[in-house]
Amino acid sequence: MKKHIIGENGISYTLGEDGLYYPELYLPEEIGYPIGKYGMLRKSYLKEHRKGLYLELVLAGKLNEHLHQIDEECNQMMDRLVEQMKEKQGVTEELKMQDQMVWVGRMNNIRACAEEIVEKEIVYA
Repeated sequence: MKKHIIGENGISYTLGEDGLYYPELYLPEEIGYPIGKYGMLRKSYLKEHRKGLYLELVLAGKLNEHLHQIDEECNQMMDRLVEQMKEKQGVTEELKMQDQMVWVGRMNNIRACAEEIVEKEIVYA
């Protein structure tokens, strides 16, 4: 018996120790995109709650690309929301010079609110 054969479907098979042929299947190579906080949160969410979509992305070789896109979208939305909230709540550089502790408290509150919105709208959607 031959050790390697190519089937009619174009897939190569290798002879196992038990005398059966096993297909040589490989996942497509993915591009190594940088993935940040929101990409990792999305990955965890997909693994736990959207297993079908997660497996589909893995098998298509598009998981890293998807996580990178989610991460970029989230960061852009965070920047936009923080700026809008700062303007609406009157958190300015002048306030920062007058009372740093008040400015820090308000900025932390704004970032926390913006992050909650981003996670709900993009990461966990």
